[in-house]
Amino acid sequence: MSIKAYQHAAAQAEHPRQTEYRALGKATAGLLRAQEEGRANLGGLAEALDFNRRLWSALSVDCAVEGNQLDPRLRANIISLALWVGRYSSEVLREGADIGELVEVNRAVMEGLAGLGGAPSARTQG
Repeated sequence: MSIKAYQHAAAQAEHPRQTEYRALGKATAGLLRAQEEGRANLGGLAEALDFNRRLWSALSVDCAVEGNQLDPRLRANIISLALWVGRYSSEVLREGADIGELVEVNRAVMEGLAGLGGAPSARTQG
């Protein structure tokens, strides 16, 4: 079985919270790489910020869909965070704001997802 076929099969079997956790992990890893490289790699910074912003936009859209079964207050908080991520990402790119703030938000949400039992905990990841 090819690696792409395996990844596709794994994604199909994944719980939605695991998918969200994994996507946030990928976005956070990109932000951390961009933080390490600094403004010397402006293209890498822009790419990491764009990926993270698009992820948060997708989460926001999902929360706005009628029939979403998350608690309405949690949905509103996610939408608010997504709006903040969009604004703050622009500040990082234009004004050199600290990218670490975005990393902290992503990690906090990942911890929440792990605590809900839908994503692997740090103890079970190998």
